Amino acid sequence: MKRITAIKKVTYLQLILIHIVMGLVVFVAVGTAKFILLGIIVYFIFRIFNAGNRNDEVLLAAAYVTGFEVFSRMTGGVGISYEFAKYAVIGFLVLGMFFKGFKRTSWPYAFFVIFLVPGILFSAINLNYESNFINAISFNLSGPLCLAISAMYCYNRRMSPERLQHILLAALLPIIAMTAFLYFYTPNIRDVLSGTQSNFEASGGYGPNQVATILGLGMFILFSRLFIIKSRLVNIIDLTLLALVSYRAIVTFSRGGVITAAICGIVFFIVFFYSADLKHKATLVPKVIAIGSVVLVTWLFTSFSTLGLIDKRYSNQDAAGRVKEDITTGRAELIDSELEAFYERPFTGIGVGKIKEYRLEQTGRLSATHNEVSRILSEHGIFGLLSLVVLVLTPIVFRMRNRSNVYLFSFFIFWLLTINHSSMRIAAPAFIYGLALISIVYAKKKPALHRE
Repeated sequence: MKRITAIKKVTYLQLILIHIVMGLVVFVAVGTAKFILLGIIVYFIFRIFNAGNRNDEVLLAAAYVTGFEVFSRMTGGVGISYEFAKYAVIGFLVLGMFFKGFKRTSWPYAFFVIFLVPGILFSAINLNYESNFINAISFNLSGPLCLAISAMYCYNRRMSPERLQHILLAALLPIIAMTAFLYFYTPNIRDVLSGTQSNFEASGGYGPNQVATILGLGMFILFSRLFIIKSRLVNIIDLTLLALVSYRAIVTFSRGGVITAAICGIVFFIVFFYSADLKHKATLVPKVIAIGSVVLVTWLFTSFSTLGLIDKRYSNQDAAGRVKEDITTGRAELIDSELEAFYERPFTGIGVGKIKEYRLEQTGRLSATHNEVSRILSEHGIFGLLSLVVLVLTPIVFRMRNRSNVYLFSFFIFWLLTINHSSMRIAAPAFIYGLALISIVYAKKKPALHRE
C-alpha cells in the first residue's frame, strides 16, 4: 500500500489554526455561523464553476458541508431549512453530474430511488389530515435521496489517493472547528455532569447523538491519516487532534458514534495491514503502540474528568452503579414497534412519515425513529426490503471487481452502524457511503532509463 505525502505542512497548520479560530469566533458571536455557512457555499460554487469540476471539486464542497452540518445546527446556522446540509450535498453532486456525468453501471441506485416511490404514494393516503405531508416526506427521504445521489456520483469514479485525502480533510476541518467550539463552550466537564445519560451541555447544548456521530467520523479520519500520510510532523499533529476530538466525543456520553469510530478504525487497520508489503508492516508496529497509548491515556483522563461516570456509562450502569435493564436506551422498543408495522403491512408499508403516528396510536408516545433499517421496512414494506438489498449488495459486488479503495469496508460499516443508532438524521452516513464506491488510481512508476 502506497503511503501519501501530506499537503504542505505550513498550509495544513494554517488550515487547522483557521478552523480553531472559526470555533472561537462562533462561540463569541453565535450569529456568525449563518454568514460562515453562506460564505462556504459561495466559495465552493465559485471554485466549482471556475475549475469546471475538473478535479471533482463538488466532492470537496459536499465533504465540507457534511462535516459542518452538526456544527451549523448546534449554533443556529442551518439557513432556511433544518435539512439544508443534505440538500446542499445533493445540489453540489447533481451539479457535478452536469459537468462530468455519472457511470451507467450505477443503475442499482436508480432502482433504489424507484423502490422508495410507492411509500410516498401510500403516505399521501395514510397520513392524518393534520400532518404536513411535504415536511414528512422531506424529513424522511432527504437522507435516502442524499445517499442515492452520492452513490451515483461516486460509483467507480476514478481519482488519485491524494485527492481522496483532500476530500476527507475537507470533512475533517469543520469538525475541528466544532471541537474547538465545544472546548470553549464547556471547558470543565465536571461542571455539567448529571449522571450517565447523554449530556447535552457537554455537546454544545445540542443532541449528543449527532455530535458524537460527527466527532466519531473525525476520529476515524484522523486515525486513518496516521497510516496513510507520510510525514512525522503531520502525524504528531493528527495524533494530538485524535486525543482532543476523542475526548470531546466520549464526554457527550453518547456511545454510538464512539463505538462506530472504534469499529471502523479496527476494520481499516486490518484491511490496510493485509494490503501492505512485509517491509511496511514492520513500520506499523510502533505507530500502533503510539496510537494505543494515546487512546488509553485519553480514556483514563476522561474517566478522571467524569469522576468515573463514563466507565459506568459504557458498562451500562447508572450513576449509582446499578446495571440498566435496557442497554439500547429505549431503541429496542422503537425497533419492535416499527417491525410490528412491517408485519402488519409487509407489501405496501404504512407510508413515509407514518411511523410516528403509528407509534403514537400503539404506545401513546410520539417519538422519532433511531434505526433507518426498521423505519424503511415499516414505511416502505417489501419495497423497503428491496432497497436495503441494493444498498448492501452493490458495494460488496463492487469490491469483488475493484479492490483499490482501502476505505471501502470502513466507510460501508460507518454507514451501516450509524443508520442503526442515529438513522439518517445527518448527511454524513449518506455521503460516506458514496465515498466507499470511489475507485483509486495509483500513479505508475516510470521505467528507469538505461544509458550506454
